[in-house]
Amino acid sequence: MPPIDNDTGRNQLKTRIQELIDSNQVLVFSKSHCPFCVKVKDLFKELNVNCNVVELDLIDDGSNYQELLLEMTRQKTVPNVFVNKTHIGGCDKTMQAHKDGILQKLLCGESEVYEYDLIVIGGGSGGLACSKEAATLGKKVMVLDYVVPTPKGNSWGLGGTCVNVGCIPKKLMHQTALLGTSMQDARKFGWEVPEETAKHNWETMKTAVNNYIGSLNWGYRVALRDKNVNYVNSYAEFIEPHKIKATNKRGKETFHTAAKFILATGERPRYLGIPGDKEYCITSDDLFSLPHCPGKTLVIGASYVALECGGFLAGLGLDVTVMVRSILLRGFDQDMANRAGEHMEEHGVKFLRKYVPVKVEELEAGTPGRLKVTAKSTESDETIEGEYNTVLIAVGRDACTGKIGLDQAGVKVNPKNGKVPVNDEEQTNVPHIYAIGDILEGKWELTPVAIQAGKLLARRLYAGASLKCDYVNVPTTVFTPLEYGACGHSEEKAIELYGQDNLEVYHSLFWPLEFTVPNRDNNKCYSKIICNKLDNDRVIGFHYLGPNAGEVTQGYGAAMKCGLTKEQLDNTIGIHPTCAEIFTTMEVTKSSGGDITQAGCCG
Repeated sequence: MPPIDNDTGRNQLKTRIQELIDSNQVLVFSKSHCPFCVKVKDLFKELNVNCNVVELDLIDDGSNYQELLLEMTRQKTVPNVFVNKTHIGGCDKTMQAHKDGILQKLLCGESEVYEYDLIVIGGGSGGLACSKEAATLGKKVMVLDYVVPTPKGNSWGLGGTCVNVGCIPKKLMHQTALLGTSMQDARKFGWEVPEETAKHNWETMKTAVNNYIGSLNWGYRVALRDKNVNYVNSYAEFIEPHKIKATNKRGKETFHTAAKFILATGERPRYLGIPGDKEYCITSDDLFSLPHCPGKTLVIGASYVALECGGFLAGLGLDVTVMVRSILLRGFDQDMANRAGEHMEEHGVKFLRKYVPVKVEELEAGTPGRLKVTAKSTESDETIEGEYNTVLIAVGRDACTGKIGLDQAGVKVNPKNGKVPVNDEEQTNVPHIYAIGDILEGKWELTPVAIQAGKLLARRLYAGASLKCDYVNVPTTVFTPLEYGACGHSEEKAIELYGQDNLEVYHSLFWPLEFTVPNRDNNKCYSKIICNKLDNDRVIGFHYLGPNAGEVTQGYGAAMKCGLTKEQLDNTIGIHPTCAEIFTTMEVTKSSGGDITQAGCCG
């Protein structure tokens, strides 16, 4: 039959196609020679389901059928499958619908058709990675992201904590502080940099950092648009297991349904619950866009956020005090944590140990103003008072799960911290709802982990993949003034898991060549590896305290994924002169009590 050249012929054929769709439980538009069509027909045969097959290559007007099917379904290829009047799609989508249980529901007459294949709640690194991957795999995806303003009124754009108020601005401000130290070193190398003209301008730094973040926000929006992901700047809340309410900043509500949901809401800083905390204090959510220099600052907390922020503020030349309730960097190797803290203290950061704040009062408003902090000892009834321009709270973060209606969807959370328990496929107790990123119970709170988990989850859901996110041997770095990189177990955890007698700990102090001319930090950098003697001296803990820790740790992290042993380290030729080479020459064990100081950069 020739191509349709009039409206009457088109309408008649379109009516005929629709009648076929309406009158058959299963209708497959196929081509007899197509292996994908055969696969679909075999599936229905295995399910003992009768299907009407229209072989487009065996009928005279098959090309016209396919032309109109493209117009009706936007699908160019065969097979083109309909079940109980619902368009399923091609071979891959039919197989996935069978895997997901959706095909069986349609065959049983359940006519529930969802607006989206996937709705991702949260536009941080993990949510964005997952949504883009799912869209690439042909799924209809929506991302909902809404930043609840801080008590100080700050909010930000698409990209989540890492991009806006976390890793990115933190690293840029850390770099700012390092440049200040480099200028001091430069004089010893012959650079004539007058001390009286070298001063830092907070406004210039803040503007540059925020401009870069703004470009990232826009880039994420463009990337979602290019992937045909529907991004909506609204607060999502479940009202039914498959239905959410989305509320924008003007209070307008819309409702959306999806076959599957992924929770990627992340965390926000925790407040202290004391008088004056939300009224007068800031958190890391406020610091990076603070319109004025914070001045004399009290940092409350001993987390990596507290030490990183306190470190770069001190590096900018500010008077910084860190108030610590108990230990530094809980969960990290304590030997390394204490050494990082000692370095900060030696370079001007003051520590108030074993104290907790009980009240914050405003003495004078301003930019910055003056605040009085009252604190109590954790070991006695002693109280102390101090005056500061800025008080930064960094005592931990809480999962953003309490107000998104998870009870309406039946999702279980840990009532103590709002974290979401999942299985090894990031699936919650509700089969069609998954979770990734910082809200997961017992998993790493790191941006690259969320990205990896999101991508792999999308591939398992929609591409038939099986690879799961590996939460073991994840490398990370704390960007304190002297950076701390780690991968694998802390010494404390390794002893708990394997026993002291089954471990060998090698360690060494070292002196970066860059520090020698300015005579800085002699034998303050430190390296340590923990080896399992029961497993061929496999390296199960890697720890590095020194410059460029992130760059050093990344490479050794890859080696540990490959099963790195002490012998392999010893047989690796180091790159000289570098800090990273220290791991190829470590000979002294902790148990031996031998001297680990270095005579110079060459050991």
